[in-house]
Amino acid sequence: MRPKMSITAAGDFLRQRRLPERYDGFEEIRDFIMRGDARFFNLETSFPDETCFGDRHYGGSYLRTDASALEDARRFGFNMLSFANNHTMDYSFNGLLCTLRAVEQSGFPSSGVGRNLDEASAPGYLDTPSGCAAVVATASYGNVLEDTSRLAGKQSRRVPGRPGVNELRIDDRVVVTKEEFETLQGIVAKSHVNAQQDICRAEGFAPPLPEGVLPLQQTLFVLGDDTHYETHPNKADMDRIVKSIEAARICGDYVFVSIHSHEESGSSKETPAQFVTEFAHRCIDAGACAVIGHGPHILRPLEIYKGCPIFYSVGNFLFQCELTACTAEDEYEKYGMTSDEAVIMTYEKRTAGHTRGLLSDKRVLEAVIPYIEVDNDKVTAIELMPIELGFELENWQKGVPRPGYGRGILERYAEMSLPYGTRIVIGEDGNGRVELA
Repeated sequence: MRPKMSITAAGDFLRQRRLPERYDGFEEIRDFIMRGDARFFNLETSFPDETCFGDRHYGGSYLRTDASALEDARRFGFNMLSFANNHTMDYSFNGLLCTLRAVEQSGFPSSGVGRNLDEASAPGYLDTPSGCAAVVATASYGNVLEDTSRLAGKQSRRVPGRPGVNELRIDDRVVVTKEEFETLQGIVAKSHVNAQQDICRAEGFAPPLPEGVLPLQQTLFVLGDDTHYETHPNKADMDRIVKSIEAARICGDYVFVSIHSHEESGSSKETPAQFVTEFAHRCIDAGACAVIGHGPHILRPLEIYKGCPIFYSVGNFLFQCELTACTAEDEYEKYGMTSDEAVIMTYEKRTAGHTRGLLSDKRVLEAVIPYIEVDNDKVTAIELMPIELGFELENWQKGVPRPGYGRGILERYAEMSLPYGTRIVIGEDGNGRVELA
């Protein structure tokens, strides 16, 4: 018989400046977070030192701060984390290792990043007076980053493993009709676009293609009955994560899964990608009591699967995304600038003077903090606190969480979750409660 335990969880924690010790709304948020035995957040920044250079592949912006961010997280009450996300290696391997050392020295149990794949895929454990909670963390990159060098490497008998992320790769394909497939075959044959790949296969450096499969550079076209796009979790990565969940179930009372994913289905940023749903269901089937999603910087629906919550995205918790003190020259070059300019000018150009971009989207500055109770392997209660991050404030003031009662956040969240069969009732205290069977 497993004990009664509780979990609170927050999304992306992107802190660039020290927070005041107290501010209006801080205590209310801290007190809600402190209700959980396990209190989790996603650290979406890095702590590089003077030896760290910007990686060629980075997560959209080079995010950096210092390890005092972990002190601010402690003041909110958090006691578990992951920093497996698209910014983990903004400052390459040294930046990852600097951040990892700081996290380890802080005493935060973590998962999802390590000096090799075994470390990165291992669960993080937290022993509390109520019992032991475990987190297994991953990040998907897919269309966000074409490069997959962030995947941590396994150790061989004589060669150390590669530092990196417990990455969830995406196996995607475009299914097309027979007529479309034949048209694509003609284009590929005439253009010789696949010539190098064909030679590699002929020489045995790549496996032969199955019947009815046509690559076009990195995209696979598959013969089918209709035209659509499919995404699935990579089998090797999915199997590895399932094994971690199963191990955590043996070594602890409850395990939850953290996934950082930007990918969507269709044209709506609020709709999770197909592979994420498949992934989350597999995690629950393996014994996880909850899946906590984050990454797209907006809320995504809540699904209850086999009595367990799948939060496709809980949104941002702390989001000072335009306050970085310095960045790599690559980011300046992307906007036709040089580091003779202040960093903020790259954001000015990217956002066209703050008329577009993340901080101009109200949804980016609205989120929820879930509170989950589990008793003898059954989720018995789910409560949701809405938070807002200062959409009405000046850009440099935005991103700090405050209670978001009376702003329609939970009403919007309930509406987007209803197609998944999830019913959320808003109580007199302003928090949401999920109806469980």
